[in-house]
Amino acid sequence: MSKGARTGSKIMLKAADGHTFGAYKAAPKNTPKGGVVILQEIFGVNSHIEDVCEEYAADGYVAVAPALFDRVEKDLILGYTEFTRAREIVGQLTEAMLVADMQAAIDECAKAGFVVPIGYCFGGAMAYLAACKNKNVAGAVDYYGTRTIQYCDTMTPEVPVMYHFGAKDKSIPAEGIAKIKAAHPVGTYYIYPDSDHGFTCDERPMYDAAATKLSKERTLKFLIDVMQ
Repeated sequence: MSKGARTGSKIMLKAADGHTFGAYKAAPKNTPKGGVVILQEIFGVNSHIEDVCEEYAADGYVAVAPALFDRVEKDLILGYTEFTRAREIVGQLTEAMLVADMQAAIDECAKAGFVVPIGYCFGGAMAYLAACKNKNVAGAVDYYGTRTIQYCDTMTPEVPVMYHFGAKDKSIPAEGIAKIKAAHPVGTYYIYPDSDHGFTCDERPMYDAAATKLSKERTLKFLIDVMQ
């Protein structure tokens, strides 16, 4: 991930229902190729998610990471072991809230052209949700979004979606991936045989540099394809 000097900054967004919340935004030096909404892991918009925004900005995209937890607690960042607290926060967020907040981030990115939500963990399922419910998205990228298994029971994406899963991810076993494929057979699926959940996060022990590099290359090609 990008570990150089930060070029982005924190901004404020306003959802259609009047909720005002924070986000991290990074932009390329030159004319942007489009926009990406970076959807957080279940731990908040932390330094890793900000680094992801910086990386996509370096790739030529305006990147905005909305603070989806601000509806419950402003500026909340959790540690990587605080799963119980994270699930409690998520339990207080309704689908309508999440769609509204993502739409505000999408609208901010749309100033740069086509927009693709890219999400990780909790955010992976949010990218799936955005592909089903949000407006003005060209596609979506779902990295190991566990809750996708629940969403695919009742909703199907309206735009192309690329999926990245780790074969060692116990939260999304093979039967879970098969369920998502059955619900969305036209999606693009990649499974990384030696990877676990959260394999793209270099702040966590399951980080897999090779799989991260390959999945990023595939994602960048997907962005070019769907933004044409």
